[in-house]
Amino acid sequence: MELKDLIEERVTWRDIGDDCDSFDVRWKPKKWNKKRRFVFVRQCAALQNKLPLQLDHFVPRDYDFTYKVILSNKRDSARKLMAFHNGRGSQEDIFAELKSENALGYIPARTWRANQVYLLSAVMAHNLTRELQMSTRSPTARDDAKRPALWAFERLDTIRRQIIQRAGRLIEPRGKLTLSMSANDVVRSTIIGYLGALASPA
Repeated sequence: MELKDLIEERVTWRDIGDDCDSFDVRWKPKKWNKKRRFVFVRQCAALQNKLPLQLDHFVPRDYDFTYKVILSNKRDSARKLMAFHNGRGSQEDIFAELKSENALGYIPARTWRANQVYLLSAVMAHNLTRELQMSTRSPTARDDAKRPALWAFERLDTIRRQIIQRAGRLIEPRGKLTLSMSANDVVRSTIIGYLGALASPA
């Protein structure tokens, strides 16, 4: 309620572009020991007209503000801070991928230790696919306020379909164990690149 009062009592807002205004204050709830930076952002948004549909071209278009409050220890400007906050989807996508492709949300056992081992295994499998891609590709130079990942990662299901789940068989021509797969130059170069990265000294 106190944050709501700060918004209602505010008179001067600073324009930060994209129909957004902001102001920031050092504030703390009563139970906190020290004040933190709170950035208040309001954005102009068109109101949905819920009246009966009329072919009237002179119905006025109404606007209102939507509000958000960002608590941060970053010292960036309010514009950069809001871009960073809005770009958090790239970080949240990591957890979404872990849940959908590595079954991180699954609880396989009744004991805490067994579930802990399962969790660590899922995270390590995810990190291995990221490490392989980082070892074989150059980072994408992007200086963006949203702070996206420096690498353009492929999703785990893509790697699983293209490389891991491909049909093949182990044969021994001239006594040498060989993995035989259908001819595919893209898959072949990808696998060779990964094997080369693993074989190179750390």
